[in-house]
Amino acid sequence: MYIQNAWYIAAWKHEVSQKPFARRICNEPIVLFRDKSNKIWAVEDRCCHRGAPLRFGKVVDSGLQCGYHGLVFDGKGHCADIPGQQNIPAKARIRHFSVVEKDEFIWIWMGEASKADESLIIDYPFHNDYKNWPHKHEVYHIKANYMLMVDNLMDMTHLAYVHVGSIGGDTKSTHSAKMETTRTDLGLRYVRWMLGVKPPPTYSKAVPTLAESVDRWQEFEYIAPGNIIQWSGATNANTGAYDKNLREGGFSLRLFHGLTPETESTCHYFWSTANGYRQDDPSATEQLFDEIARAFQEDKVIVEAQQANLDELSDRPLVDVVSDSARIHMRRTVDRLIKKETL
Repeated sequence: MYIQNAWYIAAWKHEVSQKPFARRICNEPIVLFRDKSNKIWAVEDRCCHRGAPLRFGKVVDSGLQCGYHGLVFDGKGHCADIPGQQNIPAKARIRHFSVVEKDEFIWIWMGEASKADESLIIDYPFHNDYKNWPHKHEVYHIKANYMLMVDNLMDMTHLAYVHVGSIGGDTKSTHSAKMETTRTDLGLRYVRWMLGVKPPPTYSKAVPTLAESVDRWQEFEYIAPGNIIQWSGATNANTGAYDKNLREGGFSLRLFHGLTPETESTCHYFWSTANGYRQDDPSATEQLFDEIARAFQEDKVIVEAQQANLDELSDRPLVDVVSDSARIHMRRTVDRLIKKETL
């Protein structure tokens, strides 16, 4: 089941043009398009005439034209034209979805249209600040339930095992991190500190002046259903990052993770990485993106294998451990929100 009354990321801004763009979200076939004035719309990917997918059509002056028999639908799903027929039946319409373009994302509301409140959309101003936070973004198709990817981000102890050669750290410092968690209405925030540790390879490569011992932080905010905002970095040990909040002069990155369910066993992973240390050097942003992309491909491999195992061995129990505390609260939040909608 999915949380319906929520905003999901449907696409990156650049993905949708004046050409039908299809994507399945919460197991619903969607087609997005820009009209002639460049406004974005989203409707179900189905013509109400013979059920043909509208992704095979094209954008015309009055809306989206079906590529099978030429019916045209406006952005709100109303049939605007039927070739060879003047009368348009009232039932000649399809479902439409509220969409909002914000911070380089296209957000879609999958639930009750009357509850689609734009003020509930996450603010992420860093996507609009290329000077201080130059960034690149991507979307991956993951053959796993979106919640498994969220699980992955709620337990950072996996970094020491999955990402040894990039953003990981040694196992001792990973498991002894100081961690504080704050619960919120739509999820939680947590911060992890690893003090006096060796910087991971990605950090040292990005900022060669980092010492052999750094104070490292990982700040995460989970916002249901599937969004995680991350700020991670490190400065030389004992220079005030932990006790005085002095975090300038070292390594720093911001990450946005947006997990949008496609089906019960697949999802879309929208992510961006922003460079907060050598902002005037485009090669630094490219290098960071490549490093993070490599790490996320490692996540993709293991989580997809996890999904396959869970499908095959679904009758075998799983055991929670201490490091699962944030993940468990995240899961309870989602269950609570789904239950609230179904009451």
